Amino acid sequence: MNPGARQPHSSPSPAVAANAEGEEIEVLASEDVQPVASEDQYWKALFDQFDPDNSGYISTEKFRSLLRTHASELDPHKLEVLLALADNNADGKICYQDFVNLMSNKRSNSFRRAILQGSRKLKGTPLLEEPGLNASQRLIRHVAYETLPREIDRKWYYDSYTCWPPPCFMITVTIVEVAVFVYYGLVLDRWVLQVSHPHFLKGPLIYHPKLRIQAWRYVSYIFMHTGIEHLSLNVALQLLVGVPLEMVHGAMRIGLLYIFGVLAGSLAVSVADMTAPAVGSSGGVYALVSAHLANVVMNWSGMKCQFKLLRMAVALVCMSAEFGRAVWLRFYPSVFLLCPNPSFVAHLGGVGVGITLGVVVLRNFEQRLQEQSVWWIFVFVYVVFILLSIFWNIFAYDLLDIKLPPAP
Repeated sequence: MNPGARQPHSSPSPAVAANAEGEEIEVLASEDVQPVASEDQYWKALFDQFDPDNSGYISTEKFRSLLRTHASELDPHKLEVLLALADNNADGKICYQDFVNLMSNKRSNSFRRAILQGSRKLKGTPLLEEPGLNASQRLIRHVAYETLPREIDRKWYYDSYTCWPPPCFMITVTIVEVAVFVYYGLVLDRWVLQVSHPHFLKGPLIYHPKLRIQAWRYVSYIFMHTGIEHLSLNVALQLLVGVPLEMVHGAMRIGLLYIFGVLAGSLAVSVADMTAPAVGSSGGVYALVSAHLANVVMNWSGMKCQFKLLRMAVALVCMSAEFGRAVWLRFYPSVFLLCPNPSFVAHLGGVGVGITLGVVVLRNFEQRLQEQSVWWIFVFVYVVFILLSIFWNIFAYDLLDIKLPPAP
């Protein structure tokens, strides 16, 4: 079994299957498939052979016969799920749309039902016990056990992961952060507590309250770090946690979660710590890590990662130590008498995003976000927070007569 690529979809050879009444039904032969223009049309033609009355339903017995006939076209674990669905369907029938969604692997509520029902009957060998795996297969298996709480999801991911596209978002962000840090380290000739250098705040990337009208700073501040100790922990966390999450959930989901955490972090600073600048990628990193930890806690019994309690304790200690360092730095006497040190509030904004939007993003591996009502509720709350923060930045500083530090 090769997890690096899906099994090719070959045209079915002529076969005969038995229906519920014991009658033989000829399954679509390869020459009949040639004029079919799409996969959905192929499944429709196949469905019609098992539904000669055009009722829109086929019995689970016929469905099982069809699955056995086409077993060579399906991933092994997908076949297990579909057979389990046929056994568990309460009304004894499967409608056409469920049939197409299941056979063509569309992420839908019907597929989710198949997963949920199939997991109750799945009796295959646990993925952890599969022998004879090479290095890449072991890595994919390890990622599955690190991030997914159910065996059926882990098997499905293991069989369907194609290694393409690679987890480029987190890797790219990390490379840019390191490159920017090295650049400023050479320019400032300082690698520890760069924030104490007189020219540190003069860069175009840092969020500064006096320059908050420059909208890009609400995101670009992630590429600036106070020193190598700050950068090292953020990079380690976003690679160790973010890359496996991106391998499972994709760049779109993880990228959105990361950017949402970053934006929430800078806006939280602008609301709760109005005179302080913000630097570092902690908002995005804490969104990812807190979402992952919350997902582990909510699915504790299903998570099979090794030493999960110890590893969670280590992650919490590391996050707490980094947060404590940020709090200490915020109240440590600043080199710039008129400007405080960078704020720690961005960490809290990231955690808030992680335990709300993040938990929803990571909860359902096989279901689209658009199909999750809780996702839209949290998106609405997040959008309201963004709008209120924008109005706060426009009006509150003048209304409260906040004394801002001069622009760097």
